[in-house]
Amino acid sequence: MEALGVAIQSSSIIVPVLMMLVFFGVFALFYSIYLKAARQNQLSRFGLQYSKKQQAQSLVEKFNLAMGKVLSLSETDIHEKMVAAGIYDVKYVKWLFPIKYGALLLGGLLLAFYAYQVQLSFNKLMFYSCIWLVLCLLAPDWYLTWRRKSLQRKLSDRLPYLLDLMGVCVQTGMTIEASMGYLAKEMVGFDKDIAYMLNKTNERAKLVGLERSLEELYARVPTPEIRSFVMTLTQSLQYGSSIYTVLTTLAVDIRNIQMLGLEEKIGKLSAKMSIPLILLIMLPIVILITAPGIMRLMAS
Repeated sequence: MEALGVAIQSSSIIVPVLMMLVFFGVFALFYSIYLKAARQNQLSRFGLQYSKKQQAQSLVEKFNLAMGKVLSLSETDIHEKMVAAGIYDVKYVKWLFPIKYGALLLGGLLLAFYAYQVQLSFNKLMFYSCIWLVLCLLAPDWYLTWRRKSLQRKLSDRLPYLLDLMGVCVQTGMTIEASMGYLAKEMVGFDKDIAYMLNKTNERAKLVGLERSLEELYARVPTPEIRSFVMTLTQSLQYGSSIYTVLTTLAVDIRNIQMLGLEEKIGKLSAKMSIPLILLIMLPIVILITAPGIMRLMAS
């Protein structure tokens, strides 16, 4: 009877966990189908469709692509993620895999030793093992993803100041490539992220041309501000308009957009502050007002 009770108790824990995993799997499947359908509808509006090669992509390739967005599968992938996160030193690339899987192995051995010493149940052992597995495999990549998004926001916020400096350089007679190279050298001590972005774009411009290097810049930093910078500068190069005027106008427009976003956040702040105001101030005041009367009624 005791064994039957333990089995029932363990099944009552495992079944909800399995149901939750199945639910998340089905939700992810339907969400991916919805995104693909929305993408096809968006392309069909412009008269575009997926090519036969893209439609015939195997499930294994799709799975590897999805896993590659979450996990670092190679040193090249790790290097790209570190550079996108603002870690430009190459020597850290070779240490991520040993640290990640070494910590996973060491933690597994320590967990097994602890389970043997305290006679830990199998369900708890599997639960702790899953948590440690997720932390070791996904936490470093989540950290790099968080740093990448923070770096993109930082570059977008400081883009107007960069445009002003580039405009000054262009006004003195420099070309776009020369101004990028000059600012990349001068801004190393001030902001190494902007300096690396300019240096990378300038080096690629020497190899593949300025327009292609600007497109690669937008691929590395896909933000609306960088997109506006790339499109405006590309159109200016194609049609021969004044680059100084374009840069100064774009800097003013980006500042206005950022100010509108800041005003929108300030406008939402009052609505967000109403929730703690009600929970932390209004409810205690109501309790303080009504408590003496309720206590008198209870006493009488």
